Amino acid sequence: MNFHFIDFGLQSSEYGSNHSRRAMETKMSFRLPLILSTALALWSAPVTAETIKIGVTPGPHAQILEAVKPIAAKNGLDIQLLEFSDYVVPNAALDAGEIQANSFQNQPYLDNQKADRGYKIESVALTVNFPIGVYSKKHKAFADIPEGGKVSIPNDPTNGGRVLLLLRDKGVIKLKDGTGFKPTVLDITENPRKLKFIEVDAAQAPRALDDVDAAAINTNYATQAGLDPVKDPILREDPKGPYVNLIAVRAADKDKPWVKILVDSYHTPEVKEFVLAKFKGAVLPSW
Repeated sequence: MNFHFIDFGLQSSEYGSNHSRRAMETKMSFRLPLILSTALALWSAPVTAETIKIGVTPGPHAQILEAVKPIAAKNGLDIQLLEFSDYVVPNAALDAGEIQANSFQNQPYLDNQKADRGYKIESVALTVNFPIGVYSKKHKAFADIPEGGKVSIPNDPTNGGRVLLLLRDKGVIKLKDGTGFKPTVLDITENPRKLKFIEVDAAQAPRALDDVDAAAINTNYATQAGLDPVKDPILREDPKGPYVNLIAVRAADKDKPWVKILVDSYHTPEVKEFVLAKFKGAVLPSW
């Protein structure tokens, strides 16, 4: 009897153990797919993209950033573009924290803005170059402009200075020595043809064409006005030089991870190909 009791007890213990193990296995068989599906869902769920606002001027800068957006999105950066119609507001908005970056200016212009307004803004990447051009509805060549003719130039020191340097290089005027990249009309020492230089807001330069003999117009505003920046200018700036455009951010942000994603997304073969195909030499990649 004792032996039989012990044997029965062992059988009961084994039965209980087997039953518990089978029950556990049954529970796991139901739970495992749930655990796996949850894990797969978490693994495959998209990471929330970081969103930044970038200030641009209408035209090529905005168009290029539109080409950058899908590349940046694949790397977790959502870009929203805000267009500004002039060259003054984008740096003010950036410095105030209303946007996180801007793409519209060159280094001499940025340096001038920082010196004048105390902005804590830094360049983080070079983008493209826009050789500035002089256009005319009245003359086929700059030499055809009569003595005393009117020539409009941008009223900001950097772009106005670019035009004066262009005219100096073409032998139209002479400038004081040591004027650097930002000469003004006050720095003109010789003007044999007695040209009259009229300073206008860069964005309004295309409208000045009807009222002057020639107008210096930045490429982005020229393309907006339906001008061909390669074929239409009667004078055109050498594409080499300090006037390469850039991406700027606040100095406090320059080492943040999103900045690298933005720059790497811009500096891709796809974007370079887009610039060359879209603008056909009017805008030149500079990276």
